[in-house]
Amino acid sequence: MEKKGLSFWQILTMNFGFFGVQFSFGLQQSNMSAIYKYLGAEESELPLLWLAGPVTGLVVQPIIGAISDGTWSPRFGRRKPFFLMGAIVASLALIAMPYSSSIWMAASLLWILDAANNIALEPYRAFISDKLPQKQYSLGFLMQSFFTGFGTTLANFTPAILVSFGILALSDKMANGIPVSTYWAFGIGAIASTATILITVLTTSEYPPTDAELKQIEADKEKGNLFTRTIEEIGAAIREMPKTMKQLIPVMFFPWYAMFCYWQYITSALSLSLYDTLDQNTTFFNQAQLLTGNLNGTYNVICFLIAFAMIPIARALGAKRLHFVSLLLGGLGLLLMPYLSDNVILFSIPNPFGNGAVEVSQIYLFSFGLGITWASMMAMPYQMLAASIPSNKTGIYMGIFNMFIVVPMIIQIFTVQYFVYDWLGQNPINVIRLAGVFLMIGGLFSLFVQVKKSD
Repeated sequence: MEKKGLSFWQILTMNFGFFGVQFSFGLQQSNMSAIYKYLGAEESELPLLWLAGPVTGLVVQPIIGAISDGTWSPRFGRRKPFFLMGAIVASLALIAMPYSSSIWMAASLLWILDAANNIALEPYRAFISDKLPQKQYSLGFLMQSFFTGFGTTLANFTPAILVSFGILALSDKMANGIPVSTYWAFGIGAIASTATILITVLTTSEYPPTDAELKQIEADKEKGNLFTRTIEEIGAAIREMPKTMKQLIPVMFFPWYAMFCYWQYITSALSLSLYDTLDQNTTFFNQAQLLTGNLNGTYNVICFLIAFAMIPIARALGAKRLHFVSLLLGGLGLLLMPYLSDNVILFSIPNPFGNGAVEVSQIYLFSFGLGITWASMMAMPYQMLAASIPSNKTGIYMGIFNMFIVVPMIIQIFTVQYFVYDWLGQNPINVIRLAGVFLMIGGLFSLFVQVKKSD
C-alpha cells in the first residue's frame, strides 16, 4: 500500500500522546532516586531499586510489538488500543506514587508505572512506520524527539515552577517525607498521560491491513495460544535480525548504560559536588533535587528546540555522523560537570514563573551538550533502523530494538550495584564521569553502522 505524505500538523497530532508518556518518564528520571532516599534508601541500594524500568521494557515491549502487529479492529485500529490502555494504568500509578509509605511500595508502583508506559510507548515507534512514507521518517521520529524533550522538560520543571510561584514552599513535605511539590507534579503527570493520548486516539486514523496481512492475522489466530505464538515470533525475528540492527547494538548499549548512571546518581553527584553533602535530611539535598529537575529540564528544552533543526543536518551529514557528534558533545559535558559551579553566573533571563530574573549558572553548561545528545538518541538510531526492517514486522522489531535499551540498563543495575560503585570509590561524581566516557564510546560505534542510502 502506498502511504500518503502527511502535513506537519498531522504528524504533530499523531505523536501528541508521546508527550504524556515522556512526561511520566521525566517525573521518574528526576524524582525516583530522591523519593527512595526520602523513604530511607541508601546510596548503594539505588541501582537495584531502578530495576523496574528495564525489566518491564525487556518483557513488555517485544510482546506488545508482536501482539499489535497481529491485531486489527476496524473500530479501534491496531496500535491505538495499546496507547490508551497504557496511559490509563500509568495515570493511576502516578497518582498513587507520592503516597508511598515504604521503599518497596514505591518500587512496586514503579513496576506498574513502567509496564504501563512501555505498553503505550512501543506501538508509538511502530506507528511512524505504519503511517508515514519513508521520506518522512526523519520528521516523524524527530517529532517524537521534540515531544520527548517537551514532555520531560515540563515534568522536570513542574516542582520548581510550583515553588517559584509561591504556591508551595521548598520545605513543605507530606507525612512520609516526600515534598508536596512532588505530589502535585505527579498528579499533573497523571492528567497529561491520559489527556494527550486521547488527542492522538481521537484525531488519527490507522491504515487497515492489506488483504494478505488480514489473512495472515486470521491464520495466526487459528494457530492457538497467543503467548506461545508471540514468543515464537520474537525468537524467529531475532534469528532473522537485519545486519544494520545488529550493528546498532553497541551504539545503543553504551549511551543507555550512561543515561541510567546519570539518572540514578545526578542528584547525589550535584549534592556532593556543589554542597559537599549526601545527607538527604538537609536543605542542600533538597536544593540538589530541585536543581536536578532544572538541569534535566534544560537538556530537554535543548532537545525539543534542536529536534527540528536536526532534520536538514541529518540529511547533510547522515544519521550516523550526526549521532557521533551529538554523543561526543554530551559525553564531554558530563566529564566537565564536577568542575562546574552553581555560583558563577553566565547570564540572566526574565523569570516566566515569577518576579525578577532567572540566573543561569555555570553548572547548566553540561546540560546544553546533553540536550543535543538526547535529541539524537531519541531519533537517529530509529532512523538508521527503520528502512532495514520488513514493514509487516515493524512492531515486533521495534519491540526487540527496545531490548537494546533495557538490557544495558539491567547490566548497569547489577554491575553498579555489586562492583562498579565500589570500584569508583563509592563516589557518585565518578559514576557521572563514567557516563560521559560511555556516551563517547557509543558515538564512535555509530560511525561503523552500514545505513541504507535511502536513510
